[in-house]
Amino acid sequence: MADVPADKGEVHVVHLYPREMSIYGDLGNTRCLAARLRWHGYRPVVHDHHPGAPWPERADIVLGGGGQDSGQVRVTEDLARHADRLRELALDGVPMLMICGMYQLFGEAFITVEGQRLPGLGILDVTTRGNATRMIGPVVLDTDFGSVVGYENHSGSTVLGEGQQPFGRVRHGRGNNGSDGHEGARTANVVGSYLHGPVLPANPALADGLLEVAARRATGGWSPAVVDDTVADRAHQAQVRRLLGS
Repeated sequence: MADVPADKGEVHVVHLYPREMSIYGDLGNTRCLAARLRWHGYRPVVHDHHPGAPWPERADIVLGGGGQDSGQVRVTEDLARHADRLRELALDGVPMLMICGMYQLFGEAFITVEGQRLPGLGILDVTTRGNATRMIGPVVLDTDFGSVVGYENHSGSTVLGEGQQPFGRVRHGRGNNGSDGHEGARTANVVGSYLHGPVLPANPALADGLLEVAARRATGGWSPAVVDDTVADRAHQAQVRRLLGS
């Protein structure tokens, strides 16, 4: 798709720990948002935030991905250093999408198989416990953004705190824990989810829902262009039909 003139203003995208926390293709979420911003006529400015680096001067939307336990350990110290800043941004309404490992780190705590409790940022009221059983496979959700498709691959079992809104209701797949029918968590504009894929290219409505919030904050308005999402929509619908038979 040809880019339209990017004259509607800048939108700054911050990707947290792209080396350590992007092992299942979650970097594709950042690339998707940058491309869609250009297609809509905005100028994406992407900041890759690495452990020990100074925080970007501006953050209109923040993304984080999945990683192995070793990757989570490597980012923990830096995440703690910027914890207050991230909590303030979340409270101020900055849209955030945290996938898998970063979803867990944005929760209250992760409890290891051995019983060690590792504190999280507490932006989302979720607690995750490690276990020996992995939850793997394609997923279909009902969400406020419409149906969402993706692929889960996690051993952590996550439980929502009382009053915590899930990201979606599971129609196919395991979700947070395989038992309560919930997937992910959402507080204001912060979304946590186990869905890889990466999830945003397969779900244009979710991508643009997040971008609308970011663009309004960054430029004072949201003036989307007409984007041809035929290929993404067909792939999305094919997964829904295959898994749900409808």
